[in-house]
Amino acid sequence: MAIRIKARGGESVEQMLRRFKKMCEKEGLTKEIKRRQYYEKPSERRRRAMRKSIQRALRNQEKPARPRS
Repeated sequence: MAIRIKARGGESVEQMLRRFKKMCEKEGLTKEIKRRQYYEKPSERRRRAMRKSIQRALRNQEKPARPRS
């Protein structure tokens, strides 16, 4: 996956870099890079996924149903 940034008229390098970082964040590249920075054993990956799903279920369970108007 390649992300290309073209300079807009009168745009500074800092502004281009800011746009590039935003696009990377939107694509999920920064999260993926941080995740792959260190090796994670498959058992640890499954354990982390299980904790995440449990937290998600608890969070959904705690939210009261919004009344329909």
